[in-house]
Amino acid sequence: MLRTLQPGQRCEVWIASVTGDRELVFRSEELLLEAPNWTLDGSALILNGVGALWRFEPGSGQLSQVPLSGIPELNNDHVLAPDGTGIFLSANDGHIYHAPLGGGEGRRVTADDGFFHFLHGVSPDGGELAYVGIEAGNFTQPGRLLTLPAGGGPPSWFDTGDGHCDGPEYSPDGEWLYFNTEAFTSAPGHAQLARIRADGRGREQLLSSDTVDWFPHLSPDGRLASYLRFPSGTQGHPADLPVDVVLVSTDNWAAPLQTWALFGGQGTLNVNSWAPDSTRFAYVAYPPANSNPAKD
Repeated sequence: MLRTLQPGQRCEVWIASVTGDRELVFRSEELLLEAPNWTLDGSALILNGVGALWRFEPGSGQLSQVPLSGIPELNNDHVLAPDGTGIFLSANDGHIYHAPLGGGEGRRVTADDGFFHFLHGVSPDGGELAYVGIEAGNFTQPGRLLTLPAGGGPPSWFDTGDGHCDGPEYSPDGEWLYFNTEAFTSAPGHAQLARIRADGRGREQLLSSDTVDWFPHLSPDGRLASYLRFPSGTQGHPADLPVDVVLVSTDNWAAPLQTWALFGGQGTLNVNSWAPDSTRFAYVAYPPANSNPAKD
């Protein structure tokens, strides 16, 4: 089902600086956008909304739909190819597709293997995709971390322990996959941040916290990371609740450098949204009706 705004709810796209400043660059009471990616040239954000792909240029405020064909309605799992000209997309039919970033015909990457495929990472050389597989689309079962060749082919499985895992994303050097997992606790839904080597060895917990932590995203220079912090007791990554976007140094995940509180969750920070210069990143908030209008 495609997400839409509730009566009176707003969609707000923000750009946060590593200095702690932030700027409201887009606001709508009609169109719900999700999961910004930043283009390689730094000129635009790529987001999804109402099953389509959108390009937003913060400098001009211009929003335009990317014309795609041959691809079903999209969800919020999409990542740009490292060459800056293509994009990999997850669709609501459970498959991953590749398409030209400027628009055009899509090509399906994943096979009919009995799984739903939720893309989160592309290796720095563009040769491999990291995704979460959910068997038969049964969301009562935990997701599993897998990789496969970007051109299609058999997947490789990773042992991330018990419980659901999500958001697998390559480090800038391609040596690690960063993700969130419930493997470190018996509490239902208590996701924590972790990483595992790209060859499947050496799983590590990055942060032990009382909160439910999702979607770690490393900056292009590898020095910083953003992630989404849900309240303790949250199960999954639901929409429409108070959450925090957190900025940390990758040398010390336990000491936040900046924290931005907002109303959001699903759609806020599902994919890597760092600018290519590693000084800022984008996220989306969804303030409810009767909330005070945000100020930039």
